Parts: sequence; C-alpha cells; structure tokens
Amino acid sequence: MFGRRDFVCVMGGLMTAVLLATTIGPAHAAPAAQGNTSLSGNITVFAAASLRDAFNEVGKNFEAANPGTKVTFQYAGSQQLAEQIGFGAPADVFASANTRLMDAVVKTTRVNANDPRTFVRNRLVVVYPKSNPARLRTLKDLAKPGLKLVLANKTVPVGSYSLDFLNKASAKPEFGATFSQTVLTNVVSYEEDVRAVFNKVQLGEADAGIVYRSDVVADKAKDVGTIDIPSDLNTIATYPIAPLKDSSNLPLAQAFTQYVLSPAAQTVLVKYGFVSTTGDATGAAPKPGTLLIGGLVNRPQTLQNARLKALKQTTVKATDRDGVEATFIGPTLDEVLKLAGVQSGAKTVTFTGGDGYSQDVPLSELAGAAAIITIDENGALRNIIPAKAPRFWVKGLIKIDVN
Repeated sequence: MFGRRDFVCVMGGLMTAVLLATTIGPAHAAPAAQGNTSLSGNITVFAAASLRDAFNEVGKNFEAANPGTKVTFQYAGSQQLAEQIGFGAPADVFASANTRLMDAVVKTTRVNANDPRTFVRNRLVVVYPKSNPARLRTLKDLAKPGLKLVLANKTVPVGSYSLDFLNKASAKPEFGATFSQTVLTNVVSYEEDVRAVFNKVQLGEADAGIVYRSDVVADKAKDVGTIDIPSDLNTIATYPIAPLKDSSNLPLAQAFTQYVLSPAAQTVLVKYGFVSTTGDATGAAPKPGTLLIGGLVNRPQTLQNARLKALKQTTVKATDRDGVEATFIGPTLDEVLKLAGVQSGAKTVTFTGGDGYSQDVPLSELAGAAAIITIDENGALRNIIPAKAPRFWVKGLIKIDVN
C-alpha cells in the first residue's frame, strides 16, 4: 500500500486534463476559528511552488504559536498539485496560484465550495542573469533574434499569465502584432513550475525568463536583473487557500488556513514580495468600516464610514440570499471609484472582505450600474450589486482593487 509520500511522488508524474474549471466564485462563509489550545498533530499543505520561501517561514511561525503541531509542505506547480488531489492524494490544505485550479479541486468535492479564501496576489516580472549576456534593456528586447528565453508551461498559472502578457503587448502599436509570435520562437524550454524558470536564469542557462515578483527577493535578487511589466500588460495572480474536507486533522487544517489570513502571516508574505489582499502594504488589516482602494488608480484611497456617508446616497432594492427583497442605501460604486480615478486599461474590480473572501467583477458590468457600497448595522461595509445578487456581495468589505 502506498504511503503519503509514495503516493505524491507517483502521482506527481501523471499529467491529465480530467479536472474541470468553473467560473462561478464560492459562496461567502465565515472562516474557521483561531486560537484553539487543543490543536495538535500533523498536516500536509499542498502549495504552489512560488510560495516556498514565504510558507516555510509562515509554517515555522504557526508551529511556534501552536506547540505540538507540525506542518509539512509539498511544493509543485499548482496544476500538478490539483491533479494529485483529484487522484486522491492525502493532503490537508491546498494553496493555489490561481482560482481556476482551486475551482477544479472544488469540482472533485474534496474542498467545500464556500471554503476557498484569497490570501495574496502576485505580479509578473522579467528576469535575466546579472551578467545580462543578451544586453536586455526593455520588454521589446525579448524579441531579439537568438535570445534564449525560458517560460513555465502554459498549464502552470505563471505560464498562462506569461502568454497573456505577450498577447496584451502584441495588441499595442509600440510592440507590434507579431511581438508574441516572435518572442515565442525564442523559447528554449517550458518548465513545470516557476522556480525551475528562475533557477535556469539564475544559473545562466537562459538569457531571460518570466517569473513572479515574489521570486526575486532576499538573497536571490543579487543573481538577477529585472525588467518590470507595467500594470496594463501584467496579470495580477490571485492565490486562494482552503482546507480539504477529508483532512485527517481538519481542525488543524482550518486553523492553519485562518492563520495564513492573519496580519502576522500577511506581513511575512508581503516581506517575500507578495501583495496582501487583506490589508495595506504591511499586511495589517484595516479596521472594520475602513475601505482601501488601490490598483490601477491615480489616487489610492483610504475611506472611513464618515467619508462614505458624506457622498451622495443612492437607494437600491435587491434580493438577499434568503430570497427576501430588501432596500439598501449608500454611495454608488461609480462615485467611490471616481475619488480614486480609475486608469485607462483597467478591466476588473476585485472586492475583498476582512476574512479574505473576494470576488472579481468586470468593470464593464459596473459602469453606470445600480451598484453601491452600504454600511451594515454593525458598521461593517458591504458591496451591493443587484444584478449579481447575492453571490458577488462581500460582507465586511475592506478593500477594492482595480486591475
């Protein structure tokens, strides 16, 4: 009979397309409780390769805060981990580098649909060896003849994001319609995860690669140079986490998941180059009744309830989760975003709650719509989008990102 480690090793070599993605976000549910003094035992966390350094530190901190517990990490490309979970690999928590693969795991019924929480985001960046043998200066240089480029496989989130970047660039006159095609002719290998891409560039086996910003931190930064990818060409990677409902130690799995969403863990993740979804640049979550607006905006905002109440108030009617039609009052989302000044090229608005729950809504579906920000009786904020009621409402709203 296979043990846990044997199973993971064997199944890691199997590649299949049997997992299906969904486009519908999870329902809103409260996170697991934290601070349980009876926690003990072991869990295995399946985590995207890009999380390795940050999660190693987060895991040590969690164990220190909960004596008698042990967290073991299994790192690989998110698609490989999702496949292993689909085949029944023993695991307790899954942390993916995109929502599509988390949704695929939800389809296997091993994760409850209302459990995934977005805990960080990430950005793409071009890296090259410090010696810069290809003399790269700008993104256009990726199309230089003879350049040795390494990308992640398109089945890996960062590989898919890299192709998205090239396609976006090809739509820009300054790059030209053939930019993506020309760059792809320079690809010398497609790797199974983002760390493999970075390692090849770091060792000088490639002239350039596309990785996450979080991969270029601490001691690794000294070995490579970087070229930033602007926001209008970048893809902001969303990382969800959830416990597996058949975990052999579900209380511990739930506690670890909740810990990852805490300010303590968020601060560590920000230190390793990730973008916090539950707070500001330090990882600290804002107090209820405080709304952060950032991303592709000209004037990032921190709005308190008093400021929101001072804006023109609009009344809308919408049906809640219990099927009851209710009346809500608050400033329109258009009015709130106008304060921040949405930049051209923005396409999506991400609403994030204090527990890490988030929903993405196309900006085109919000422009001129009867969508508002309302203040609940307890002082917490909530977005009300009647046309998307109530699945895309986020209670305890603390952050709006324009992407």
